[in-house]
Parts: sequence; structure tokens; C-alpha cells
Amino acid sequence: MGDAQAGIELRIAGAGDQPLPAGAIGEVLVRGPTVMQGYWGNAEATAATLAHGWLHTGDVGCLDADGFLTLKDRSKDLIISGGSNIYPREVEEVLLAHPGVSEASVVGRPHADWGEEVVACVVARVGAAPATLERELDQLCIARIARFKRPKAYVFLPELPKNNAGKILKTVLRETVGSAFG
Repeated sequence: MGDAQAGIELRIAGAGDQPLPAGAIGEVLVRGPTVMQGYWGNAEATAATLAHGWLHTGDVGCLDADGFLTLKDRSKDLIISGGSNIYPREVEEVLLAHPGVSEASVVGRPHADWGEEVVACVVARVGAAPATLERELDQLCIARIARFKRPKAYVFLPELPKNNAGKILKTVLRETVGSAFG
């Protein structure tokens, strides 16, 4: 949470890059003299990222009445289930509150009726039994977040796939989730 760097304009935008009011969730757009000018040798990517004079960050967030920014998630990680937006980070924070969870990441998997459904990829701490942990995590989610946001399935892994910088590779998790359930 915080406000924009000096000299940088920040906007939360909806469809057509229209500014949204305080409290509304949308894409974070920025512009200013220190914002990148484009991608080297990739005019198409530059045009998409710098549309309408704003850098489209791919982050989803909201501004409060005082102009402080709260990031919610990455737009490409957003799960849309039954027409409702589900931000994986919100679900992950609930899962990580359980003492039996070492790591957790949430992804969407295709669902015939709902579009997508929430699947939690979990690394259990030593001694935590996955079957028991799954029941406890489900109850924790029911207690702390809306029912439609809770994971419909859990995949227990020895570790989460990460890149060299330690960022969780959700693309790999989506593949893993797809193969885990056939």
C-alpha cells in the first residue's frame, strides 16, 4: 500500500481506460517521465502496453479516498468463476495463515459450467497430513472468505515451481493442475 512516486501519475482504470472512482478495482495505469518508452524492437508489444498514453502494468488494484494504492493481484492471474472475479492473492493469504502450510499458490482451472474454478497448490509443513490439512483449509476458507472463492480442489506438492528470482511460476502450476485431474 502506498502512493505514487513524485512525478508519476497513477490511475485505476476500467473498460476503455476510463478512470474509476476511489474504492473501485481495476487495472493500475501509470505515466510520467521515468516510465519506459517501449520494448526494444517490438512495436506491437509497445503499442499494447503503452495504449492511450498510459503504461498498462497488468496489476489490479484500487485507490482509497486519500489516493493510496492497494494492489490486489496480477490481471493475468485473475480467476473468473460464474461471472465473479476471484483474486488468488486473497485466497492464498487465508491458506498461508494455517500453521500446517509452508507455501500456497492459487490458480484457476477450466470448468464447463462456471468458466473457471479455484484450485489451491499447497506445500505442507513436515508432519501435516494432506487429508486432514485439506479439511482444515476448507473450513478456514469458509470462515474467512466468500464461499465461491474457496478452492474446489487441493493439489499437494513437495515444492512450488519458481524461477531464478524465486517467483512462483503459475503457468507451470496451471499445467500441473490440468494434468493432476486429467
